Amino acid sequence: MRARHVLLAVAVTAVWGLNFSVIKLGLARIDPFVLAGIRFTLCALPAVLLVGKPDVAWRYTAGYGLVFGVGLWGLVNLGIAAGVSPGIASLVLQTSVLFTMALGAVVLREAVTRYTYVGATVAFTGLACVTFVSDGSVGLAGLGLVVTGAAAWSVANLIVKKSGGSNMLAFLVWSSLFSPVPLFALAYLSHGWAAYTEAWHNLDVTAVAAVLFQVYPVTILGYWAWNRLLRRYPLAQVAPFSLLVPVFGLSGSVLLFHERLPFMKLVAMTLIVAGLAIGQLGQQRHATPVRTQEAS
Repeated sequence: MRARHVLLAVAVTAVWGLNFSVIKLGLARIDPFVLAGIRFTLCALPAVLLVGKPDVAWRYTAGYGLVFGVGLWGLVNLGIAAGVSPGIASLVLQTSVLFTMALGAVVLREAVTRYTYVGATVAFTGLACVTFVSDGSVGLAGLGLVVTGAAAWSVANLIVKKSGGSNMLAFLVWSSLFSPVPLFALAYLSHGWAAYTEAWHNLDVTAVAAVLFQVYPVTILGYWAWNRLLRRYPLAQVAPFSLLVPVFGLSGSVLLFHERLPFMKLVAMTLIVAGLAIGQLGQQRHATPVRTQEAS
């Protein structure tokens, strides 16, 4: 990769990692579902007026909007609001890589290697270690929500794969149309009109900045730049940069919220990142695939 593209990849992962701390800043003022609803409203509008409809079936566009907007970020927001620290959320969410590999093997009959299985075992051992963190940065309910969000992200990746679309910016913008209504509805079902009145009364510069940061640098610019790199370079060169997301996520949480890094948290972080590295890099470097058996 060219030096400027390496810097671009690192910049994108830094923005994505910092986003978890920005989400927590926003959640101090806005309901989790309302925050996600505003985010995807601004992702869709006014961009849909400037970007042509993607060349995919509506079921993929709608499905991605629901799974990515509600299933992923709605649940991650709720998990952070339930007590999971931004650093832990950024770390746990990367297990979506393993869920994606599993879905690819089961649904698309994609080949997986023995290193994928080893990586999954190591990473999920690290995830189990997270449950033993006792510094108040992990709540089991919130952790469950973030893990479910990671699984939803893998489904969103599968939808992208099945859609066969070529213009990912258009796909992202148009799919965002389907996220706000269910998110706003969930906010109303959870807290009634108070979710909206409190958001309005608590709206300040920090809240606005948190929303705008999630919309433009994180979602639109971040995914646009990442997808351009994926089109230009082999997946094996680009994908490993995603391992930097939890590094920046934890760093941002330490700097902004003084998150502590006790021994068990460091062990969990090391195991999860190592497991993801084994799964991603090992599968590319070793040509001894173990194919999953087709269902009888």
